[in-house]
Amino acid sequence: KVNPIDFENSEGNLGLAIALLEHMARKLPVSRLQRDLSDSTVLRNQGVAWGHWLLGVHSARRGLAKVAPAPDALQRALAAHPEVLSEAYQVALRAEGHAHGYEELKALTRGTALSLEALQAWLTTSPLGPDRKTRLLALTPATYVGEAPRLARQAAATAQAWLEKRTQP
Repeated sequence: KVNPIDFENSEGNLGLAIALLEHMARKLPVSRLQRDLSDSTVLRNQGVAWGHWLLGVHSARRGLAKVAPAPDALQRALAAHPEVLSEAYQVALRAEGHAHGYEELKALTRGTALSLEALQAWLTTSPLGPDRKTRLLALTPATYVGEAPRLARQAAATAQAWLEKRTQP
């Protein structure tokens, strides 16, 4: 177990940075009077906001450097929850035109401790085609990633496009 002090410091500093930057975002675009001098006070505190942000990022990095995944524990957790595969099963049902796939798997998985064998037994009796059943039976909780790769690529492309737009003159 790692003491979360670095993450707590990060949270506090990032919270202050966000509060200050939100205030600046609301305050600076609007001038109430011709000689409104409050803008200069707010502008002088930009360094405070960005300083809190930088401290927050450094604290988060320091905390993350102390954390390491425990592969054995992760494997045990995945093996203990084969119901994660129910997403793949219900998507397959809908893809083959079975409109109530979600409801069927919800009834199977809710409120019960489900083994991988029981889930696979249900799959073998499902109305899915044999090819799809074969592909789904090959999945394990440790190998199923769903849409994560596509979503990660999409997020990366969106971020890249945003960065390119921001750096153009």
